[in-house]
Amino acid sequence: MDVVLGADLGTSGLKVAALDPTGAVVAEAEVSYAWRSPQPGWAQIDVAVWRAALDDALASLDLSGYAVRGLGIAGQMHCAVLVDGAGRALAPALLWPDQRAGAALDRWRDLPDDARAALANPLVPGMTGPLAAWLAEHEPDLVRRAAAVLLPKDALRATLVPDAESLVTDRSDASATLLWDVAADDWSPAAVALAGVGAPRVLPGHDVVGTTVLGGIGEVPVVVGGADTPLALLATGTTSGLQVNLGTGAQLLRPGAVPAPVLDPVVHTYADATDGWYAMAALQNAGLAWDWVRRVLGFGWDELVATLERPGSGGVRFAPWLTGERGGVAGPDDRGAWTGLHPGTTRADLGRAALDGVAAAIASAAELLVPAGDPVRPAGDGPVVLTGGGVRTPAVQQLLADALGRPVQHVQVRSASATGAALLAARGVGLDLVPQRRLGPVVDPGAESVRRG
Repeated sequence: MDVVLGADLGTSGLKVAALDPTGAVVAEAEVSYAWRSPQPGWAQIDVAVWRAALDDALASLDLSGYAVRGLGIAGQMHCAVLVDGAGRALAPALLWPDQRAGAALDRWRDLPDDARAALANPLVPGMTGPLAAWLAEHEPDLVRRAAAVLLPKDALRATLVPDAESLVTDRSDASATLLWDVAADDWSPAAVALAGVGAPRVLPGHDVVGTTVLGGIGEVPVVVGGADTPLALLATGTTSGLQVNLGTGAQLLRPGAVPAPVLDPVVHTYADATDGWYAMAALQNAGLAWDWVRRVLGFGWDELVATLERPGSGGVRFAPWLTGERGGVAGPDDRGAWTGLHPGTTRADLGRAALDGVAAAIASAAELLVPAGDPVRPAGDGPVVLTGGGVRTPAVQQLLADALGRPVQHVQVRSASATGAALLAARGVGLDLVPQRRLGPVVDPGAESVRRG
């Protein structure tokens, strides 16, 4: 039986999934790794670590009886990897949590208004453009040797297809670099000049760029691939309305965005994995804040969730900004806090306030995605789609429905970003594949019961 492979290159691990023609995940494997911080605020990793993780994950898959037709790769967004003309990494990859390029953002702020507005995205130091600019200033000899700056999935793919054809990326990753003119849907000459290094060619994510020989599998076509968030969106099948992915952070996605110049935006505008756009409001502190609260209060997950059975938090409020935020809902210098404490405050009050605080932050982020005069739920849209490990619990689904004031529905797709990458591989080799999705019940705000979707 034919299968296609999708690899999801994350910040702390790589996952591979194999999908059969019915869209079922028939095999999957995951390998963890850790990035390094040689100086405070730095985040980097060797591309060789990613390749070793891919090899180990593929070696642990049991694909006996299957014919592998193609491979696609999803990758963490932003970041910067300098490569030579054959796609070989010249230095460690700089990752999205990296803060070293904070001062380089002044160059982007000093762009003429029309050039900066065309980028239509908040200025974040961990994006590809500012990181490349930092390298150009501090490692000029290295940058002079570089043929291009690649995104993580492109750098990993280049280890599989090591030639000039590997110096490519796709729109979904290119648009998240602070080097992309959203209005023109092409590289911004002004921003690329600030970065000081060449930008790669841009091809559709399903284009086959070459073949590679995978140990124990044989020769396999490799497609361009895409960024992890839009590939997860592709896997869930969300094409309108709102999707909330809740994990360590939270990403709120609104497909069908219309790209337009914005001088000082509070939300991101990115290309999706096909030929459209989505708007995104991102929170760094979601499950991260809940995990911290559990450690501090000594709660297990079930015990924390049980506080939702209480009528409230006893007047206590929680701000979840443990690591600050990108702006919009909160700023980079904001920090977490419990307020409204009194002698009668209990541990359960603190736990309930933490759950409510993250839900309120998600609701505030949702409001950022709604242009003035445009309703949160346009006519014909369904419930808010919930994805990610933080929304598996029915009580959390109810919490979010209440906070958003809208029905919600949990949609489960195994290994969503890897599945999205496999979908691109299937398209590239001419297979028609729809992933299997498990739909949970629709949960109405303020309802005591749920109705089936």
